[in-house]
Amino acid sequence: MTPLIFKTTFKALVVGAICVSQAAYACTGISLTGADGTEVRARTMEWSTFDLQNSITLIPEGFEMASIMEDGSEGATWTAQYDVVAVTGLGRLVATDGMNSAGLSGGLFYLPGFAEYPDYDPEVTDVSLAPGDVLTYALSRFATVAEVKEAMADARIVNVVDESLGFAAPVHFYLSDPTGARLVIEVVDQEMKLYDAALGVITNSPSYDWHLTNLRNYLNLSATAMPTRTVEDTDFSPIGAGSGMLGLPGDHTPPSRFVRAVAFSQSARETTGGYDTVRESFRVLDNFNVPVHGVAHDADSEGDLVLSATQYTAAADMTNLKFYYHTQFNRRVRMIDLNEVDFDALNGEAMTVPMDDTRDEDIETVTFG
Repeated sequence: MTPLIFKTTFKALVVGAICVSQAAYACTGISLTGADGTEVRARTMEWSTFDLQNSITLIPEGFEMASIMEDGSEGATWTAQYDVVAVTGLGRLVATDGMNSAGLSGGLFYLPGFAEYPDYDPEVTDVSLAPGDVLTYALSRFATVAEVKEAMADARIVNVVDESLGFAAPVHFYLSDPTGARLVIEVVDQEMKLYDAALGVITNSPSYDWHLTNLRNYLNLSATAMPTRTVEDTDFSPIGAGSGMLGLPGDHTPPSRFVRAVAFSQSARETTGGYDTVRESFRVLDNFNVPVHGVAHDADSEGDLVLSATQYTAAADMTNLKFYYHTQFNRRVRMIDLNEVDFDALNGEAMTVPMDDTRDEDIETVTFG
């Protein structure tokens, strides 16, 4: 694919990256740190309406990009400063998740009902980005969260209606880097919001600051079991393990998932680093896999539903530059080592391959004797 064609493709922006139903989009993101300092950012990707045909796309340093505005003109234009591995969908070069060769990684998450963008202003064309371009822009241009914060303070994420959706993609973004810096980017009431995300958790609506306020309702939660109590000379002990988490919400809504993600990531086992930390992030996110019928918003659409609302789960080891994932079709973990990928061999072009070579589970038959 040539840079010129790539610019044209950006008119579609987020068709393959987001969903049009709030109920169907239930992504959860977490961050974990290993004992050796390994920083891992991981997420689930939920979309229960149709198959996103998720792919892995390699974007090489030097690749030319542009954000196309609603009137068809070019907004911000840029050249990739870093090699990027990204998850894309429906054959479009729009990153929903990914990591670059400097270790900066991030994901796109749905924010319906709260994301509201200003209109495009031709007077500030060079800093105008359509919502679906923000993650690709950040991963291809910057090495650290600090650099992203500095750039986004001057950037404008503007209202660009996608023809396939009928409205501008309501999204927000979570980024992290090998230093452990974490950032949430939102545009609410047409104003850019940048949040230092120390907890390392993100879900969907409402806005990020609302979720932090809501956490105050759950200060009683603890990984430590409740002690035995004596009432009128009678001892009452917890019925079983986990009594410290009584009151933990268990539904699929974004507020409940945010609380659970904080509780589970904060109580995760200590890991040594490297793949051990990645493995723990996958274990934590197993609690957030969403059954496809658990969020089916329209009974008439069931014929189009795929195996799971959780279409893929990914984990970026930002310290060792390794990107891991498994999918609804194959739970085997696969890894892309950015240290080993020959981006120069791409000759300045992007390359896309399916996440699954075949959509069959990798099952090992156990034999005896």
